[in-house]
Amino acid sequence: MTMRKPLLTLACVLGLSACASTPTHYYTLIAPAGQSPASPAQAPFQFEMQPVLMAVQVDQPPLVIRQGNGSLAILENERWGAPLGDEFHDALTGQLERRFGSRDLAGLPKQADEPVLSVRTDVRRFESVLDQYALIDVVWSLSLRGAGAGPGSKRQTLTCSSVIRQPAGVGMENLVLAHQSAVATLADNVSRTAAQWARQPSTRCPS
Repeated sequence: MTMRKPLLTLACVLGLSACASTPTHYYTLIAPAGQSPASPAQAPFQFEMQPVLMAVQVDQPPLVIRQGNGSLAILENERWGAPLGDEFHDALTGQLERRFGSRDLAGLPKQADEPVLSVRTDVRRFESVLDQYALIDVVWSLSLRGAGAGPGSKRQTLTCSSVIRQPAGVGMENLVLAHQSAVATLADNVSRTAAQWARQPSTRCPS
């Protein structure tokens, strides 16, 4: 009996040391600037990005992985650089800025003689399956306010949705890269639709 207690204590200490030494990895949805296409011409409007609504199950710093039995695994040592809603907002904003050829002017003064496009996104699903795929299901709304900032200025809206699934290679880094590609595809959908819609109000959502 006298030997068992020290051995148990040593096992506990070693176990805690092993847990404490587990490295934490941080990831971002923001793709390197060189991987995003530049806009060939400036969009015919000013642009502002609204806050992103994110599915509550995944809107946290740790990555949340969907498992084959329908359960979710929260990976405390695999983390986003910020809460996922903020990561998604910043990643999509950067992608749209490059496609529109203009900066996000949310909260900043606007030119009174130019239209303003507002982009809102509601991420209904943000699904991560390790070694298989990344999926986003997003409802996005465009609101275009005509020149002039007064309450009587003309406003039109268009609401669309996109379900984007990207295959992922083996490992966590490839899963994150797949999500970056999904955000880039969403930016393509939003930017093309917005540019066409601003010039032709009868434009419909992409199929």
